[in-house]
Amino acid sequence: MTVCCPALLISAPASGQGKTTVTAALARYHRNQGKKVRVFKTGPDFLDPMILEQASGNPVYQLDLWMVGKAASRRLLYDAAKEADLILIEGVMGLFDGNPSSADLAEFFSIPVLAVIDASAMAQTFSAIAYGLRNFRNSLPFAGVIANNVASAGHADMLAHEFPEKINFYGALQRNADIKLPERHLGLVQANEVKQIDTILDEAAEAIASTRLSELPDVVEFSPVDMQQAKPLLQGIRIAVARDDAFSFIYPANIDLLRQLGAELVFFSPLEDTALPKADALWLPGGYPELYLTELESNNEILESIRQHHKNNKPVLAECGGMLYLMQTLTDKEGHKANMAGLLVGDAIMQKRLMGLGMQKALLKEGELSGHTFHHSRLETDMQAEEYGQKQYDNSQGEAIYRNGQLVASYIHLYFPSNPEAVAKLFSPGLCHD
Repeated sequence: MTVCCPALLISAPASGQGKTTVTAALARYHRNQGKKVRVFKTGPDFLDPMILEQASGNPVYQLDLWMVGKAASRRLLYDAAKEADLILIEGVMGLFDGNPSSADLAEFFSIPVLAVIDASAMAQTFSAIAYGLRNFRNSLPFAGVIANNVASAGHADMLAHEFPEKINFYGALQRNADIKLPERHLGLVQANEVKQIDTILDEAAEAIASTRLSELPDVVEFSPVDMQQAKPLLQGIRIAVARDDAFSFIYPANIDLLRQLGAELVFFSPLEDTALPKADALWLPGGYPELYLTELESNNEILESIRQHHKNNKPVLAECGGMLYLMQTLTDKEGHKANMAGLLVGDAIMQKRLMGLGMQKALLKEGELSGHTFHHSRLETDMQAEEYGQKQYDNSQGEAIYRNGQLVASYIHLYFPSNPEAVAKLFSPGLCHD
């Protein structure tokens, strides 16, 4: 039985146009009106969803036709539509960028697109960009356009004056430094680190009231899908999960899957705790260990506890920042070096440019898992990779995957629901890794 819910996919001509701010503002505005808002993020991202969760008050899950899959994405949307008054989806990069793109997602689920265009340095060309986005693919459901970062009411009137009649103009948001979200090398600053985040979101929401976006968008019909429930392959297994400001890149769907597999999860902080909780396996997700060198290096107790866990031949999964934490040393962009856990031979060195980006499939002996890579560091190591990732774009060789006993480490951030059985093998000492 299908369900209907107002829905909108927020995209743009490119990154940096203000998609996250507009999506968060929309979510907070309608939440403040008493509506239950569910927000999703297109593609792999950990930072934008933190802001969007703070804005909406609900967890933010990924939607992606490749990494998540069509059926699982459909199920997530259907479940959200059953309980929500509004569904918002923030796109990734530009509307047609990537394969699959935000446009592909919108078209597949018949969700209308709202294009956010930064109009800060343009006049009539704004209309040309809007026209191109609307007409590049005639089959794309298109709600309309909103102008972002306009200089004044007069600037907004200029943009609207020659706007194409057949494209909806939802209004303009004036430039406001008070609602600009701060950034660092991997993207937006984590929501819990942004001072007065709720004040920023409420002010951004107030700006929505003066636009046509204050009205709910058109309803979209969402269809159910039958999906097999994960078997309890991790029943009785206790997994310690690092989660703090240094290790926070965790998909909610990964947590859900581990629990569906029957695992008991216990969270700890490598920054503050002095010992691992009692656990059968350890998950060190990505994050910002390079920002906390002194704290991580000086916490000798937790480092020794992790070494002992590994010495006891218990499974460890380390992703990106988690892998850097297990190297012998980690050096930040300013050249400050700190000793880390030393379970992987070599040194991790932060770089001033992006070193890895894109969707990849991890070709593990336990099974194939989809995921992505996004990092500003490189490794100096003599370790030999036992497996590699495979790039989604052209199927070429991707990131190295290293092993040391029951330890598996890579730059790839894995999307666990893409292969529950493989995940169970990674975390269970009782399941064969060969």
